Amino acid sequence: MLFSEEWLRHYINPALSSEELCETLTMGGLEVEGAETIAPSFTGIVVAQVLEVADHPNADKLHVCKVDVGEGEPLQIVCGAPNVATGVKVPCAKVGAVLPGDFKIKKAKLRGVESSGMLCSSRELGIDEDHKGLWLLPEDAPVGEDIRKYARLDDKRIEVKLTPNRGDALSVIGIGRDLRAMTGAELKMPDFSAVAPTCQCTHQVNIEASELCGRFAGRVVRGLNAKAPTPLWMKERLERSGQRSISALVDISNYVMLEVGRPSHIFDLAKLNGPLTVRWGKAGEKAELLNGQTVDIDETIGVIADDAGIEAIAGIMGGNHASVSLDTNEIFIEAAFWWPTAIQGRTRKLNFSTDAAHRFERGVDFASNVEHIEYITRLIVDICGTPNTKIGPVVDQVLSLPERKPVTMRADRCCKVIGMQIPVEKMSECFTHLGFTFELKDGVFSVVPPSYRFDIEIEEDLIEEVARLYGYQNLPEVPPVSTLAMMEQPEGRRDRHDLRKKLALLGFQELVNFSFVERKWEEDFAGNTDPITVLNPIASQMGVMRSQIIGNLVDILKFNLNRKAERVNVFELGRIFRRDPSVKGSDSSVQGINQPLHIAALSYGTSAPQQWGVASRQVDFYDLKGVLEEMIAPLTARFEPINHPALHPGRSAKVILSGEEIGFIGELHPRLMNEYDLPHAPIVFELDVEPLLNIDVPSYKPVSKFQPVSRDVAVLVEDKKSVQDLLDAIKRARKTDPRLLSLVSFDLFDVYRMKEGNDAGMKSLAFTAKLQRLDQAINDEEADTVMKTILEVLASCGATLRK
Repeated sequence: MLFSEEWLRHYINPALSSEELCETLTMGGLEVEGAETIAPSFTGIVVAQVLEVADHPNADKLHVCKVDVGEGEPLQIVCGAPNVATGVKVPCAKVGAVLPGDFKIKKAKLRGVESSGMLCSSRELGIDEDHKGLWLLPEDAPVGEDIRKYARLDDKRIEVKLTPNRGDALSVIGIGRDLRAMTGAELKMPDFSAVAPTCQCTHQVNIEASELCGRFAGRVVRGLNAKAPTPLWMKERLERSGQRSISALVDISNYVMLEVGRPSHIFDLAKLNGPLTVRWGKAGEKAELLNGQTVDIDETIGVIADDAGIEAIAGIMGGNHASVSLDTNEIFIEAAFWWPTAIQGRTRKLNFSTDAAHRFERGVDFASNVEHIEYITRLIVDICGTPNTKIGPVVDQVLSLPERKPVTMRADRCCKVIGMQIPVEKMSECFTHLGFTFELKDGVFSVVPPSYRFDIEIEEDLIEEVARLYGYQNLPEVPPVSTLAMMEQPEGRRDRHDLRKKLALLGFQELVNFSFVERKWEEDFAGNTDPITVLNPIASQMGVMRSQIIGNLVDILKFNLNRKAERVNVFELGRIFRRDPSVKGSDSSVQGINQPLHIAALSYGTSAPQQWGVASRQVDFYDLKGVLEEMIAPLTARFEPINHPALHPGRSAKVILSGEEIGFIGELHPRLMNEYDLPHAPIVFELDVEPLLNIDVPSYKPVSKFQPVSRDVAVLVEDKKSVQDLLDAIKRARKTDPRLLSLVSFDLFDVYRMKEGNDAGMKSLAFTAKLQRLDQAINDEEADTVMKTILEVLASCGATLRK
């Protein structure tokens, strides 16, 4: 809400400075975002009258002027403005004046002619952007008077940032009502007295939708002079409130809206075809509006129509067909109450917004339609009236209005919520100053909100009114007092942020993405053809909830590749969303929706930054596998082949921890690499976070004093045989066979695939076994026994000793 301080003080003038006024409004809940003078700082500029204008002898576009600045002797000033003329009154910067930007006026010669000052435009004074010519002042402007004083340029333009529920404060009078409640100053109201009708002129209005329009007041006025100029005082108030002057009739409508919060519309009566009908729109209808747009209308948009078509969109904007012009001489004034629910969301649907809709969406006073029609009529007659003006009666149709139900507030509850004791008398005083009708019984207030307050519905709304009028600055600053106890951190469980820290230390950058994703991502990266749909998505490409994170990472990869990135290592820790009938609704979950935490990472480009010491190569499966193992340490996972819709069928694996599958790792599928236009395939993994948080508590293990013994063994197995099967067999045997008690580790160190001869289709696996005991050294006999046992276990898996 933008308005001038002078306009506000015309109706309420508390004994406060401008700064104190702004502070009072802010602390009363009407946050002042800015307060600036109408014109920036300048000095030495007065009202002057041009006495003579002669052409410059040495320049075609310059004029030599004799100017009276109220000091007796006229000044000679060279001016190039196209609208300079004998007799006009304009601002004049005398020698020594300082213009905005610290521009000082000095005596000068322009093309050989002396100039003792400067005639100014409004743009040069920083008032507006009009630079078509000099700022022409009214004929009664006193010559020699300081222009700041004459034009009231020290008036301040105040901008208030209102919360969406305070539609009642979208006017000067609305701001004044709150200021009266805060300061106790007297609030004068505009003259709402009735203008007596001089004829029985009316125009028929039929209301077909009471759920759209609850009240409709209208009046016919004939015999007007629409060419009459808008009074300077009204024009200045509008311009200082961000509205440009258009014509007297339009200006009056805008002025009343800004002053009392009543959007209205003035129809050119001669252009209306038959009676007006208030109804819902029909599919296929179109409306040509005042802003020059032609919009499509449907059944959800209210309209005012006549026999020729739509003449206005209800509560939003008038139509072009019946708009007033300078030739208008008879009008129909409309001031209606449109239900907020019938206006809300319509401007977004039409793709534009208006001041009227901004107010009707929040609720406009439904009890003052007739008063405001009378006020508009008075202004129109005073400004545009002629001896032939005829005024019809106000026709007021009331169909359905909001019911004002009492809202109760417990005094003790109010004190508890605010956090301090406020006397009941002070609460009563707050409601009285606000103009609320209330009853107090046994410490409980029963308050009936006025017709202009649509935000008073529950007890907390009344508590807020008490708090803001009492003064937020008066509330005590009491630090919270509570018993603080150190939370016990279990040793066997780590925080999920430890995983984030590890990946960050490994050179990965963390991402935070929306959980709303494209439906196509779910099909491509999860094979999910029935994702959870968002009921009201913020964008069409964010219409479903993700069941995987890989899609987000690939999208960020594309974004970086488009900006010439060569290496991308990113990860995200976030929730995914899957249907699960076993999940019951609670404060932290939704019925039937499982929302586990997942952690996913993507690596793309070379395995290391470009350098002289390491040959450049593309990152591969084993690079990211090493990152995964480092992240989950001290836990140890195993990897088995997997068929995943998003991964390369031969370069992917499922991740198994404690016998349970917790995720996957692999190279992106070539089909997706081509579809998403990626030069190389990234490597990705995604894991369930919960199983990674439980770790073993560190325990003491003695260190052997004896040297370990290492023995190598090479065996032949079929190429299709998994190495993991052999390692698992050895691991099981160590638990059950006492001959393997001294086997500390058994690791693979070489693989060789046979391509020719009798062993074609076989592979050679070389393992190293490490033997060590705590109580004695390992001798050759014991070592031979262990190796023989190992060969027996491997033979049970189909392996034979390589010759």
